[in-house]
Amino acid sequence: MTTPLVAGLAVGAAAYGARAALQAFTAWRAAGPRMRAFYKGGFQPEMNRREAALILGVRESAPEEKVKEAHRRIMIANHPDAGGSSFIAAKVNEAKDMLLGKKTGGSSIF
Repeated sequence: MTTPLVAGLAVGAAAYGARAALQAFTAWRAAGPRMRAFYKGGFQPEMNRREAALILGVRESAPEEKVKEAHRRIMIANHPDAGGSSFIAAKVNEAKDMLLGKKTGGSSIF
């Protein structure tokens, strides 16, 4: 008596699982390729920690070695001597200085 009941529950569970898997696959296929989202928009007139973190692709509270590694990786790709933009290189350097505390944010009276 219990064998047909267990078999029926197993078939139902398998069908339910297959349905969920099929729905997940169709949703994944319709979403298209997933690419890393980069910072959209221009630069602010005066850099702050948030913008610096967005430029380097790290968190605002990232440790010094992560900031330096991100800076190095970006500068290798965008160095002016290798055909990159000097403006972008300056902004990347400014972002590194901002996150490492070598440059303070906000306006200075000096």
